[in-house]
Amino acid sequence: MTLAALRILALILIFAATLLAVEGVLSWLRNRRGTERTVNKRLAMIASGFDRSEILNKLRRDQSDALAIPGTFGMALRQIERTLHGAGLAIPARRLLAMMIGAVVLIFVVIATLAGLAGHGMTPGTILMIATFAVATGFGVPLMILSRISDRRRRRIEEQFPTALDVFVRGLRAGHPIAAALDLLTVEMPDPIGSEFGIVVDEVTYGADLRDALQNMADRWNMRDMHMFVVCLAVQSETGGNLAEILENLSRVIRERASMLMKVRALSSEGRMTAVILTSLPVLAFVGLFLLNPGFYLDVAADPAFIIGFGGLILLYAIGFYSIRRMIDLKV
Repeated sequence: MTLAALRILALILIFAATLLAVEGVLSWLRNRRGTERTVNKRLAMIASGFDRSEILNKLRRDQSDALAIPGTFGMALRQIERTLHGAGLAIPARRLLAMMIGAVVLIFVVIATLAGLAGHGMTPGTILMIATFAVATGFGVPLMILSRISDRRRRRIEEQFPTALDVFVRGLRAGHPIAAALDLLTVEMPDPIGSEFGIVVDEVTYGADLRDALQNMADRWNMRDMHMFVVCLAVQSETGGNLAEILENLSRVIRERASMLMKVRALSSEGRMTAVILTSLPVLAFVGLFLLNPGFYLDVAADPAFIIGFGGLILLYAIGFYSIRRMIDLKV
């Protein structure tokens, strides 16, 4: 065999090996994406060998500590709990709050040290400016990101809930009892609603009443659709009736209300986007400008009028934030 033929054969073999390797990687990616689309987090944990009680402890957030704290601090802690649950994070709210407080203190100390080394005196205005930057960076930005993630997951579960009701109704009409029909949802539905119904099934397995487990799910998400679902089950268990027909009508009502809500969101999209920009842009612009050019603020922070002007600016921002959020809080 000539040298040219050997080169051609080597090139053909290299091409074939490369083609097979690329095809293998693409096939692995397709299988992985298909598994992620069809299997929820709870089923993935079961397949990994986790115990049912351990899965329940990991997926279900314990909000008893937040509920037991009265006052404004308890209200803020409960709001953080709802945000973390909506975002699908398992970190306790107290730990996150402690981490954010630690981040605020650390950022304040670092910026104050750097400002002192740069020759800026620690006047009340400088302290107020650095404290505002530390709070905006340590509290505002993380909560803004978590809130966006939580809202996205909440919209996802609102879209999945009517489909879950249809699967539940088909299970009832096929002759399954309520518990088996709920277990069907944990297998057929993806996240986040598949894992949420999985929590309900696990709670019932470990002795909780079905109505209480479903009510806990509705309270965790604070969704009217879930509350109506629980009420339908409670009324049917006490008075009797065709549960499949009741839930089918409920699914139709939820879809019609969701369609109306989408129309309202479409008509108010400009206002809601304006609200997002007006509430987030000042914080992001302040943080970004302070990081790029801290002297822009620190050079004038020593002025006695700075505290009055900057304090009034923060107050006006808080009033505007509350007013805008109230205006875009649409009820359908």
